[in-house]
Amino acid sequence: MENKKYIESGALLARAKKVLAGGVSSEFRKYNHPHALFYTHGRGAKVYDADGNEYLDFTLSQGPLILGHSHPEVLHAINDYSELGQLFAGQHIRELELAEKIQELIPSAELMRFCLDGSEAVQTAFRVARAKTGKQKFLRFEGHYHGWLDNVSWGISAGPDGFLGSRENPEVYPWSEGLPARAREEFLIIPWNDPELLIATVEQHHHELAAIITEPVMCNNGCIVADNGFLQCMRDLCDRFGIALIFDEVITGFRLSLGGAQRYFNISPDLSIFAKAMGSGYPISVVAGKNEWMRLIADSRVIHAGTMNSGNASIAAALATIQVLEREDPYENMFLLGERLMEGLCKAAKDTGKQLLVQGPGPMFSIAFTQLDQIKDYRDTLQSDRLKLGKFISGMHNEGVRIIGRGLWYISAAHREEDIEFALHKAQKVLKEMH
Repeated sequence: MENKKYIESGALLARAKKVLAGGVSSEFRKYNHPHALFYTHGRGAKVYDADGNEYLDFTLSQGPLILGHSHPEVLHAINDYSELGQLFAGQHIRELELAEKIQELIPSAELMRFCLDGSEAVQTAFRVARAKTGKQKFLRFEGHYHGWLDNVSWGISAGPDGFLGSRENPEVYPWSEGLPARAREEFLIIPWNDPELLIATVEQHHHELAAIITEPVMCNNGCIVADNGFLQCMRDLCDRFGIALIFDEVITGFRLSLGGAQRYFNISPDLSIFAKAMGSGYPISVVAGKNEWMRLIADSRVIHAGTMNSGNASIAAALATIQVLEREDPYENMFLLGERLMEGLCKAAKDTGKQLLVQGPGPMFSIAFTQLDQIKDYRDTLQSDRLKLGKFISGMHNEGVRIIGRGLWYISAAHREEDIEFALHKAQKVLKEMH
């Protein structure tokens, strides 16, 4: 029976399926509860759907809304700058100001180019790495997400019955039908957080590796912080063999610190990708890097282009977002709120007799119903009860708390202590009622 709480969204979804494939414009939107929902507005840490339901939002639109929904300073900046023009197809002053600010904040950002999204920026970084090294392949890690384009749409999910093959010779499964077989030849893949295997793989294949790409924190599956020394191991191997180290900071950028994960962990990559939190929900990304790599674009040896790049609204949104973050410095409070929520969820699970693992740095973290004490790589995530997780996410949604379906939570500068208390109260209720 249809839940009447979502009747208007249900009607809109039926209408949408007549014109939008699956009724949505991004695959992940299908997996809301109880189906894809239609939203009308958001303010601060709250978002509202077409049925008038209010949600305390820990999805933050899959991460971008680090200042919360509809931050007035961001919206005013977008409105004011858009009145001067939407898109010049040429350079403009605030684009330059944004680039100068990013260069000031991000350790490795000596030169950069603006793009529209993370998927595009990742491919730009690959092109630069191949051009400079003269090699063709890149090394990546199981379960890491680097966009939805062909050469990174493998190794994101397991095969039948969770089969992945051996750690040394993983079985790699396509994420989608329609991927060209040749795309599988562009990369090597190994499990995360295994320095011995990483060293052995790079020593064996360095002659064909242009780059190693990694999420500095494995946010998309398990929110796993790298073991001590693992990121430095990558840096050392790349220096040793002339390989580009690429940090995909689409999630960690401007979330762990103003200088991203690279400043937080004090590891400087050759190339980086930033998006999401940088633009407060507007379409913008940046590929940034050290001069010796990015000068291939500057010298037109590597072509990067895009009519819509650095549009006025997106540039204004990003510049205003970073200015607010720099002025208000919400990071200490975001860490504290995240840690308070994580500790409270652990206590609620213990009080209700549930085995719930909560892990992550704080501004983002993940939950899993598992008997493991720690999740260290993608293979460990397969030992969790995803059916039980789905019940918890649905239960929280019905109680007015919105969480990403795979168990990932984001904290924003708009969240307050009372929001944490509300979420914990609802979590205690949902966990107690779960069977």
